[in-house]
Amino acid sequence: MVWYEEEVKRVENIKNTLQYQPKTIFYGSSSIRLWTTLYEDFKEFQPVNLGFGGSTLEACVYFFDRIMQPYQKYNPEHMVVYAGDNDLGDGKNADQVFASFKVLLNKVQQCFPGMQFTYISIKPSISRRSIIGNIRRANQLIQEHLDTCGPGYFFIDIFDKMLDASGNPVPGLFDADGLHLSPAGYTVWKDVLLTHISLNVEGSLTRL
Repeated sequence: MVWYEEEVKRVENIKNTLQYQPKTIFYGSSSIRLWTTLYEDFKEFQPVNLGFGGSTLEACVYFFDRIMQPYQKYNPEHMVVYAGDNDLGDGKNADQVFASFKVLLNKVQQCFPGMQFTYISIKPSISRRSIIGNIRRANQLIQEHLDTCGPGYFFIDIFDKMLDASGNPVPGLFDADGLHLSPAGYTVWKDVLLTHISLNVEGSLTRL
């Protein structure tokens, strides 16, 4: 995990730059880190972007205590997670990704009891078409588990919303590398998440 060190140090420093007490934590891989409009998109819910580049679910578990401990004092109300994409890209199978997810969720519950939790489904990246079956299976396992966790635990499907009528990934939603999101891709994610927050989460969130 040493290759994440500089990124994790960057994330650790974010707490020193915030002008408010964060209430919505975004955590995960580059799809979170590179969301340049995130603070504006979710400004009324006091967000903090704790994504770090290239991270896996396994890495999110490994660094969780180190990154999240300073935020316990703020009593955040909602966490949004996107991770698992890179685990599969590194050769892990869906069951291994699911195992890491359960460990992460357990850490969330221990660190922030009572906090609402949203997991964004793993996206159908153009560059990872060869593992699309594993992506679907990992999403299914995670969704089924969250469905058993009771109120306040949510699985948000962005997978199908990034496909065209033929079931193929929409090129315009991805960057040139076929892996990261384009501005249009982030617009899709923003709209889905804001709708989700409005319908399922908003009533319990503190606004600026």
